[in-house]
Amino acid sequence: MNASLGRWESFWAPSSYSAVALTSEEDVVAKTAYVLANPVSAGLVARASEWPGLWSAPGGVDGPALVARRPTTFFRANGYLPEFVELALAAPPGFDSPTEFRERVSSALHDLEERARRKIGGERGRFLGAAKVLSQRPSARPAPDEPRRALRPRVAARDKWKRVEALARLVEFLRGYREAWGAFRRGVRDALFPAGTYQLRIAHGVRCAAAA
Repeated sequence: MNASLGRWESFWAPSSYSAVALTSEEDVVAKTAYVLANPVSAGLVARASEWPGLWSAPGGVDGPALVARRPTTFFRANGYLPEFVELALAAPPGFDSPTEFRERVSSALHDLEERARRKIGGERGRFLGAAKVLSQRPSARPAPDEPRRALRPRVAARDKWKRVEALARLVEFLRGYREAWGAFRRGVRDALFPAGTYQLRIAHGVRCAAAA
């Protein structure tokens, strides 16, 4: 994308990744629907399926794999990357079947779309529309700027006690990680890091406890 737009540096902001633990099937459904409904909630299109960019319909779960072909921009025709790759969408763990997951996400998505349509209709009267979305300049910036230094949640759970339990596990992980990191910096190369440690395990091969 950067090459096609004549830009350099990172395409995504390096600090924008956020890993939020979801503690129940209800939370997984809610967050999946929230992501899919974003174009409607933002007042861009009246239905999420009208979004002209990347969008994964709930009906695609457990369906035919998505096929993405290698772009002609930037990539060499005789390069080592494959001509195409496939991505199969699967239901997350915890659901009885892909059908159950699809139906629950579709229902939650429909509710969010209806809520957004009532709100946008009351405030602006209409959505921007796919054509105007595509006509935006890639160099344009929103005004005003997005608020900075806001809270960054690490856990999402509607159930209070599941949330408390997840936060307790997170605190325990951070405590164990800091202890192991302190020992590692002091030269203890066999320090045992808690399960879930990623970057140090990949980059430096540190020892990690087995997952529970």
